[in-house]
Amino acid sequence: MKDTKPVVFIVDDDSSVRRSVERLIQSVGLTTKSFASAQEFLQSGQKEETGCLVLDVRLPAISGLDLQDKLSRAGVFLPIIFISGHGTVPMSVRAMKAGAVDFLQKPFDEQDLLDAVYRAIDRCRQGEAERRELKEVQARLRSLTPKEYEVLACVITGMPNKNIADRLATAEKTIKVHRASIMKKMRAQSLADLVRMAEKAGIHPLPAK
Repeated sequence: MKDTKPVVFIVDDDSSVRRSVERLIQSVGLTTKSFASAQEFLQSGQKEETGCLVLDVRLPAISGLDLQDKLSRAGVFLPIIFISGHGTVPMSVRAMKAGAVDFLQKPFDEQDLLDAVYRAIDRCRQGEAERRELKEVQARLRSLTPKEYEVLACVITGMPNKNIADRLATAEKTIKVHRASIMKKMRAQSLADLVRMAEKAGIHPLPAK
């Protein structure tokens, strides 16, 4: 597993702001990487690390809000804290609706920024854990046979084995065998555990006839 020591990325075209934010973040033992523009950040290829992005709204060429859109479309799950000396209510609303952790006006309180950074790092780690779990669930699902997958879609409705057998026109003892195999392959400890994994993977129960 990769090193999960968090990195706080700072993107601001004002060098004095970059230096002051760097000093603040580093003073609490966190690592920083700074960039003068959105293009420079995108070209760095380092946006997949655990951490967060402290991002100025107004930047040359690609604005902070446009960078947020680009990262979202690219499937980059890096929590963003916006900082701005010229922010407007519509800007902040757009940023927060798109998933920003916070929108701070310059000059901001140092503790407010640190608190936002810690929240963003926690969100990043939680997201990473959820994505790892989803990948594991998807891998287990791929180990199921087509018939087991069909039985699974019935089992997660809470349907008894007899009803599933009638639904799939097969013997009840066959359903019991499939069900046991599904529980083993999915590493489910209970029906509730199986249902939770199915929901996470976006599996929909078979509709009632």
